[in-house]
Amino acid sequence: MSTGQGRSVELRHLRAFLAVADAGNVTRAAAALRLTQPAVSRTLAALEQHLGVRLVDRSTHHLALTPEGVVFRDKAAAAVAAFDEAVDSGGLRNWPLRLGHAWSAFGPYTTPLLRGWQERYPETPLELLRIDDRTAGLTRGEVDAALLRGPVDAPGLVTEVLFSEDRVAAVTADGPLAAHATLRLADLADGTVVLNTVSGTTTVDLWPPHARPAATLTVANTDDWLTAIAAGRGSGVSVASTADMHPHTGVAYRPLVDAPTVPLLLARRDAPGHPALPKLAAMAREIIGEDIAG
Repeated sequence: MSTGQGRSVELRHLRAFLAVADAGNVTRAAAALRLTQPAVSRTLAALEQHLGVRLVDRSTHHLALTPEGVVFRDKAAAAVAAFDEAVDSGGLRNWPLRLGHAWSAFGPYTTPLLRGWQERYPETPLELLRIDDRTAGLTRGEVDAALLRGPVDAPGLVTEVLFSEDRVAAVTADGPLAAHATLRLADLADGTVVLNTVSGTTTVDLWPPHARPAATLTVANTDDWLTAIAAGRGSGVSVASTADMHPHTGVAYRPLVDAPTVPLLLARRDAPGHPALPKLAAMAREIIGEDIAG
């Protein structure tokens, strides 16, 4: 790929830009790419110089895309995905279907999905990958589809709501809130609320403007979120399947009775993708339908 200035743009430039766009932070992008922070910063700067436009607004701690960056993200994601698909020289029948998630996967339907797929389509391995960013690696071309929770603000994606999950409060197991059978948002607002700002769906906007949490603690992934709550540093809000998929001796989950549900989305890129994607969507619907009927 070349620019009007005659300088080349390489795949590493696109991957670095997409990682920064997803993470909103160079440090987290560097960790995802297994590179140093200066290396990612230099690669991003080189890409902007090659293109002759500013892609990322660096004026705040949480980096934001410029209007040009928003447009370029969609093009870069498509280019990376196309490259990854093109270099797979094996037959499409043996091409693994990569399904990303940030946490909790398909909730209680995860095991039925994996077992059902193996029985029905053994020639196409289904790889379930946990990737700690808001689109679980989908916009960066790391997966073919993703299970995402809550609204996703990323261009170039097609989403389908599979089902909605109730929210739960996650509190310190030996703390006072764990003594309650159910909790309300106001019960958490008196203390610190732990927010996963990278892949989580909970923000302070979940609370009414006049009743926001007294303090917040931000973390970058589900493991750190659980650790902080178990250590008594605050409480959190998640979905019901988190209690099943992420049990923790130091964390108690309680129904949150006054919080809206969270949709679970099956997302893919709005471009030709893995030929087995329609089968994945159909099986997901089938498993949910069987559960409802049962």
